[in-house]
Amino acid sequence: METRVLPPDEEGIAAAAELIRRKATVAFPTETVYGLGADALSSRAVAQVFAAKERPRFDPVIVHVADPDEAAGLWTEVPPQARRLMDRFWPGPLTLVLPRRRRVPPIVTAGLPTVAVRMPSHPVALALLRAAGRPIAAPSANRFGRLSPTHHDDVLAQLRGRIHAVVAGGPTPVGIESTVVSLVEDPPVVLRPGGTPYEALREVIPNLRLAPPAGPSASPGTLPRHYVPAIPLYILEGEAFAGGETVDRAQCGLLAYREAGAGFGRVEVLSPTGNLVEAAARFFAALHRLEGAGVAAIVAEPVPEVGLGIAIMDRLRRAASGRAHVQGRRVVWTR
Repeated sequence: METRVLPPDEEGIAAAAELIRRKATVAFPTETVYGLGADALSSRAVAQVFAAKERPRFDPVIVHVADPDEAAGLWTEVPPQARRLMDRFWPGPLTLVLPRRRRVPPIVTAGLPTVAVRMPSHPVALALLRAAGRPIAAPSANRFGRLSPTHHDDVLAQLRGRIHAVVAGGPTPVGIESTVVSLVEDPPVVLRPGGTPYEALREVIPNLRLAPPAGPSASPGTLPRHYVPAIPLYILEGEAFAGGETVDRAQCGLLAYREAGAGFGRVEVLSPTGNLVEAAARFFAALHRLEGAGVAAIVAEPVPEVGLGIAIMDRLRRAASGRAHVQGRRVVWTR
């Protein structure tokens, strides 16, 4: 299959919308990461998304909508808490999980009785949704479990020849996936931390829990191993530990939070000022660069677990093969 690269202008968006209506697959930018979209009300269309990503059918996908009324048409009810969250955070990087209507195909929800829905704020995503005239199911536009794409070049590197088109919208501003909140549980729970900070959500829902419940997940991105680069990634610890494999630090890439470390083969700094919004926006792009830098492994410094740092550390822990520490000119890691 030839993958068309479409411009993010009126003509390109119209062509992408026509492909969605014809049950084809289109990658497009959102404010978080690029999504791989298909008509959310067509099982056949959504099945192509699963096939292109090699995504297992037990992992549900998020449905994107153009406005809150379209979301209400996918849920059986919209409780007051959902209305308050939509009023405060939509459009934006917040996904809400509520009981689904029968019109939502089971493939979208992995057979669960709930559906995850969000209204993106990216102008290209909103224009595509409005031009297509239907909700779009869109997980991240990458191979399943791999690094999320924050630029159309990332999409093409993984999915060229597997999808029908990509809208080339350049880098995404938030750079990390949406926060997913389930309003089915009482009290509500964050199933996946993301682009809307937990602290901001608690201003609207004070009893919101951060730890997800046990059992089948109603959210993507919650498997123990996810967001994994093609080379091993280890999280740096301050204290040494016994045992493990030892390599020269020149063979490693460093994902640094604020300051570059000396002696590494490649260094990517997330935010010299310690700004976690900036760090999140650079996170996946930095990992993509380290992945392609010819190093044997990536070692990542932890970031403070407040605000968007909660989401960054969630992604690092799911991507990590183990832990590491620096010992002179050497890096020691253990799985």
